[in-house]
Amino acid sequence: MRFPAGNKILRALKPNFVRLAQYPAPVRVGIFLLTLGLLWVPVAAPIYLLVSDRNLVTILTMALLFLGFIFLVPIWGKKVYKQTEIFKSYGLVGTRTNAKELLFGLSLGLTITLSLFALEGLLGWLVWQPSDNLPRVILEGFASALGIGFAEELVFRGWLLNELQRDYRPGVVLWASAGLFATAHFIKPISEIIRTFPQFPALLLLGLTLVWAKRGSKGRLGLSIGLHGGLVWGYYIINVGNLIKYSGVAPDWVTGVDKNPLIGIMGLLFLWILAFVMKKRSRSNNLTAKG
Repeated sequence: MRFPAGNKILRALKPNFVRLAQYPAPVRVGIFLLTLGLLWVPVAAPIYLLVSDRNLVTILTMALLFLGFIFLVPIWGKKVYKQTEIFKSYGLVGTRTNAKELLFGLSLGLTITLSLFALEGLLGWLVWQPSDNLPRVILEGFASALGIGFAEELVFRGWLLNELQRDYRPGVVLWASAGLFATAHFIKPISEIIRTFPQFPALLLLGLTLVWAKRGSKGRLGLSIGLHGGLVWGYYIINVGNLIKYSGVAPDWVTGVDKNPLIGIMGLLFLWILAFVMKKRSRSNNLTAKG
């Protein structure tokens, strides 16, 4: 995929590459995003104008945005930080350990999600329904979840976390990264922000959990990608497969507003359990490393 404006923009930035590394993290992040936007808009604009299906527009433009990110990051790493393998510094390494952590994260995320709905079924809060296309949904969900997990973790626990770590202490990095992750998922009309605001604490907690997952893996990204993907995969199977129907016994604020478990007490409780496990794992690995 070519980005026509890319060479011109990068040539214009060339005299300032050395200075960019000295700028504060918010400025560097802003410059990176501005450059990415300038690369992306000329390619994405025709899609908005020519394609009528809004869902297809979202899929295509977001895919192009991520391709632009993949295109820009190596140049950013080489020119700004003099790093030729910037993705490795983000934790994207092709090792057996990283692959095992990816698979473990997928299984754990999937188990946590399915366990939540299983418990609600035992409590009589929902009724399970048969599905004729469950194998297809499982496979589609796996591909979608892995793609989402990979893309979002590379951006938030890879690039963004790396930029923050260059300037700030671990505690600040933890909360800033989680806060930006949650905020990025709330870019929508103000009425929707207000209506779904209970989801924000859950997204914040998920952001913290995924940082702890990476820290507990000595900087490798596999576990974070797996956890994120596993959670999405489980919800995809339940939601798209139409496997459940809420009985109405428990209120929405318990099971989840709009059938979204992240906007409910039970979903938040299960996330707390996952967060506790990842935080404990992170502390244990850090103590082992120091010892």
